[in-house]
Amino acid sequence: MKRIILESPYAGDVDANLAYARRCIRDSLERGEAPIASHLLFPGILADDMPEERLRGIEAGLAWIDVADLMVLYCDRGVSPGMQEAMRRAQRASLEVELRNIEPTEMGTA
Repeated sequence: MKRIILESPYAGDVDANLAYARRCIRDSLERGEAPIASHLLFPGILADDMPEERLRGIEAGLAWIDVADLMVLYCDRGVSPGMQEAMRRAQRASLEVELRNIEPTEMGTA
């Protein structure tokens, strides 16, 4: 199984974004991948409204770059500034980045 760092939006409409992230995880698992989505784990443990704790969670998630096979950004709900920074960090570490959509597009494909 490929180890995937999964990125999707979190801030904004948090409930809708969390539901979307769960669908993204399912999509990744159905592709035979082993995803990690730290933005689903750490906000429940660390205070996202406290900058030092939020940063600790972000850094803990990005620490996986060294052992991941791929970073996937799920883009149906847009690409947040946090996702953009994660992509820059992955690219600096020479980790492949893939953009994905799982919701139907105007052409009827995902």
